Amino acid sequence: MKALVFNEFGNSDVLQYVDVPDATAQKGEILLSTTAIGLNFADIYRRKGNYHIVGEPPYVLGYEGAGVVVAIGEGVTEFAAGDRVAFVDVPLANAELVAVPVSKAIPIPAAIRDDVAASVLLQGLTASYLAKDSYAIKYGDVALVHAVAGGVGQMLTQIITSLGGQVIGLTSSEEKAEVARKLGAEEVLLYSDNWAEKLAGKIDVAYDSVGSTLMDSFSAVRDKGTVVFYGMSGGDPSAVDPRMLMDTSKTLTGGDLWSFLTSKDERIKRSHALFEMISSGKITVNQPRKFSLSEGKAAHDLLESRKSTGKILLIP
Repeated sequence: MKALVFNEFGNSDVLQYVDVPDATAQKGEILLSTTAIGLNFADIYRRKGNYHIVGEPPYVLGYEGAGVVVAIGEGVTEFAAGDRVAFVDVPLANAELVAVPVSKAIPIPAAIRDDVAASVLLQGLTASYLAKDSYAIKYGDVALVHAVAGGVGQMLTQIITSLGGQVIGLTSSEEKAEVARKLGAEEVLLYSDNWAEKLAGKIDVAYDSVGSTLMDSFSAVRDKGTVVFYGMSGGDPSAVDPRMLMDTSKTLTGGDLWSFLTSKDERIKRSHALFEMISSGKITVNQPRKFSLSEGKAAHDLLESRKSTGKILLIP
């Protein structure tokens, strides 16, 4: 089978599109012929060596995608050849064939295309737990969404508004701000604005995926408000003084998707709730930017440039 691999850590030049041994379905697994593979910043971090990666080279990136069942491993009764399946945390996905444990296989409803499923799972499930678990949005809540035009930001904006909340977004350019406005953000500020001062005390909850902005997020939220910290795209956050939390009755909570996808049933329940929001029109999924798997270098370069506003997919 063909796969996108690399043998040493580095920039996108290390990526190669080559033949590797076919993946096979072992006991408790199904084998998918991949139809769409999600590209995420975690893939870039692993390619650079910033994130831990197991095994020996050649390394195969990718953890998110969709495909069609072509083989069934021993003991599997829930799936049959031809079934459409998605996954969100299965390694070695940048390949024509991927072995998926049944415990991590997500059936794709008829109303959802493969490319949509591969576009929304990681970012959509993250947005969903942020708005419903980390801080449960109530009608009238004002939420500050960092990186509002990014994949999670776009989904989070729409989920918050569907729950009756209002979104104030933060982004890096006017072009990206317009994307967020079209998806329901009531106001969008640029990071170059003095946003923390402008918003001081006006925000009920801030969803901060930047990290280095954490203390500014605290400045924006009201007394008794909440900051949800779930990423560090801009660097490590400053230390938080617990006395500040006590004096202002503010809350700091962390967020990680894998704390919520704790079982097969939970994974399918949350995924299908997300699919239902899409099929019912509560969430609009912008057309993903598609590259062939052989064009992996160009796809990595685009994502790393931070000029993209939608999902990037690799198509085998």
